[in-house]
Amino acid sequence: MHNERVSPPRRIAHLDMDAFFASVELLRYPQLKGLPVVIGGGRRKVDEIVRQRFADRPLSQIPADAFPLLKDYVGRGVITTATYPARQFGVGSAMGMMKAAKLCPQAIVLPVDFEEVRRFSRTFKAVIRDIAPVVEDRGIDEVFVDFTDVPGGQREGGRVLARLIQKSIFDATGLTCSIGVAPNKLIAKMASEFNKPNGISIVHEADVQTKIWPLAVRKINGIGPKSEVKLHALHIHTIGDLAAQSREWLVDNFGAAYGAWMHDAAWGRDDRPVVTESEPVSMSRETTFERDLHAVRDRAELGAIFTDLCTRVAEDLRRKGYVGRTIGVKLRYDDFRIATRDQTLDHYTDDAATIRRAAGQCLKRVDLRQKLRLLGVRVGKLAKAGSLPAPEAAPRVAAEPTPDLFHGLAGTQDFR
Repeated sequence: MHNERVSPPRRIAHLDMDAFFASVELLRYPQLKGLPVVIGGGRRKVDEIVRQRFADRPLSQIPADAFPLLKDYVGRGVITTATYPARQFGVGSAMGMMKAAKLCPQAIVLPVDFEEVRRFSRTFKAVIRDIAPVVEDRGIDEVFVDFTDVPGGQREGGRVLARLIQKSIFDATGLTCSIGVAPNKLIAKMASEFNKPNGISIVHEADVQTKIWPLAVRKINGIGPKSEVKLHALHIHTIGDLAAQSREWLVDNFGAAYGAWMHDAAWGRDDRPVVTESEPVSMSRETTFERDLHAVRDRAELGAIFTDLCTRVAEDLRRKGYVGRTIGVKLRYDDFRIATRDQTLDHYTDDAATIRRAAGQCLKRVDLRQKLRLLGVRVGKLAKAGSLPAPEAAPRVAAEPTPDLFHGLAGTQDFR
């Protein structure tokens, strides 16, 4: 007699950070909580002016009425996100700010701080992976997580684990998220919208007719505005209306692949796995300096940073089991212009000294007379280390003893 282990039912979570860009700003300006705030509209100049006016007090004590309002905005910018008090007026992401000003003129306008948002994005995803390692990255503010075999992932349909993740993210970042847990990715994504903000929604297979069918067809991720118009013309408005149609009828009206997919989606069928990571195209390391550095005057400091970046990229490659052939550099100047150069080797490598030497050759092809804000090193054209025929494996090279950035280069007249 075989004791075969019965697989637990699939429990897939979709986690969506609540008004992510706006929430990151409200950590900086907590006095704006509860107010209509929109994020978007260009570079970070507006709040710098506000900060200068109130340089004598912390950011959290700048009065709310000191911030610019949407009614005074002029330009072609679009909204990245809006706080929930602003959304109540019909304001939403991707809406033109001039149009939004007519709906909610009293909303406060703040620009996007992409570096801060990316930092919080990395933090909340690391928190999730520590608890439930099978995570599919879906963008800066959302992920799918496979709860199926994680301890606590089946308890209360996944609610126990979802609560733990919510609390852990809040403890680490001060930010809230909404989570939907369901038998698959399709339903989980819909469920994460049910109880926003800071909500948890649990959907089981038996709940599809009561919780999913009453929703508008557009709530299915994959049915866009054009399909919605056509469905409405055919008197199909809800997911239940869609489920009532035969597969053959949908195929006749929407084509073989899309029609069949619509039928499966309406019945809550979706077998797509949670994909932890696709094959990387490249690996890179970069750093933004605390102060702008010059290739000659700060040569030793830049040299040490450059060597460190090459070493870390090499370590990343070896740790993940890759080798690469295209070595590149990225520089951001003090006026925010970006320059990139690369070269392709005749062999694959994961060796720090080889990467550094090739990257150094790339540096000879950029203008180094101007101060630098950022330096980066990239390795592309990757292959799995064990998958190459022996002759193509990287030859090991003795490490270069000098950390000098542009050895034999920085003293020349023309740095290109």
